[in-house]
Amino acid sequence: MLSVQQLSFRYGRKVVLSDVTFQASSGEIVAILGPNGSGKSTLLRCLCGILKPKSGTVSCDGSNLADFSAEKIASLVGYVPQRIETAPLLVFDAVLLGRKPYFTWFASSDDFHKVEEILLRLNLDSFAMRSANQLSGGETQKVALARALVQEPRLLLLDEPTSALDLKNQVEFLSTLRTVVRERGLLAVLSLHDINIALRYADRFLLLREGHLIGDSRLPDLTPQLIEKVYGLPVEIHTSGNIPFVVESV
Repeated sequence: MLSVQQLSFRYGRKVVLSDVTFQASSGEIVAILGPNGSGKSTLLRCLCGILKPKSGTVSCDGSNLADFSAEKIASLVGYVPQRIETAPLLVFDAVLLGRKPYFTWFASSDDFHKVEEILLRLNLDSFAMRSANQLSGGETQKVALARALVQEPRLLLLDEPTSALDLKNQVEFLSTLRTVVRERGLLAVLSLHDINIALRYADRFLLLREGHLIGDSRLPDLTPQLIEKVYGLPVEIHTSGNIPFVVESV
């Protein structure tokens, strides 16, 4: 459902992305990996239409994203940024904003029901009447995910979604994400710093270095040599209980 062809982007004269090409389908979690400054966040912003590529195309189901209205993009794409600005709204109302593409003035009972359903699914129902700007970083991240999911998007984009979460909440967050992706047939593309978290939960890995797509791999093809090429660090891949993990070579 997503096709990216020769996508390039630059800030002024600084090239951030160069000829990035890949395709991905519904039911997948695709992790974007790479060192700081490799273009991960910029790629996500290009995919959701916040940034306009210098060249290349982003297509959903064969249609160019650049031809879509803002309302159409909002109904197809859910985006959770790395830095989340919170307003003095109740959590319920903050999540209800995700239904805005589907109503003009007033939300329907169906909209309210969908918000209640997703809050319960993410274990946020007890927070519904709390102010969104009084939550912890991890709780704020979950509310942002709830708002994106209640949009009922086809494509879900998440920029460092676990950066503010402790280990327990990371596992809960990504386990829930994986279940929702499978059940709803979504495509989730997320940037991550923690390669071991990515190995545990993602189906595919896009490896960026200095704006270039160095690798597009599933787990069997993700080699220590490829990881070293991207991160500049010799590593080994081991498994524990069929879960792979990466360690520095000694």
